[in-house]
Amino acid sequence: METVRDVLHAKSLCGVVAVPPEATVREATALMNDQGIGAVLVVRGRRLAGIFTERDVLRRVVGESRSPSDTPVAEVMTADVICCGQDMGIDEIAELMRRRRVRHLPVLDACGDVIGVVSIGDVNAQRFACCETALHQVEDYIHRRA
Repeated sequence: METVRDVLHAKSLCGVVAVPPEATVREATALMNDQGIGAVLVVRGRRLAGIFTERDVLRRVVGESRSPSDTPVAEVMTADVICCGQDMGIDEIAELMRRRRVRHLPVLDACGDVIGVVSIGDVNAQRFACCETALHQVEDYIHRRA
């Protein structure tokens, strides 16, 4: 069974993209744009304080006519963050994401420290890779039998 650990291993060159709670919305969105990502973690040290997503920008910044330059991320982030552990299965987190309607899951270790982020894109890529491997195995089996 594929796990979150497998996804993080595949993303080993990518670090956790995070901002402190006092960062402005403008700083956070500039970082998101530079990195080509849809969310940044909001952290104090290695501890998760929240997550700031494209959805937060639309609903809590643009929708409330807040100034991106003057608004700290802490005021508009999602504080009640849904997280996962690295030993959770890919199908399990896919279902969690579907059910809770989220596209990013911070990954925490046993001590509660942030060790990564898994996106729905990461989950889909991992599932595709598994299907592709299984397909090649079936094709190899069929061609050896023929």
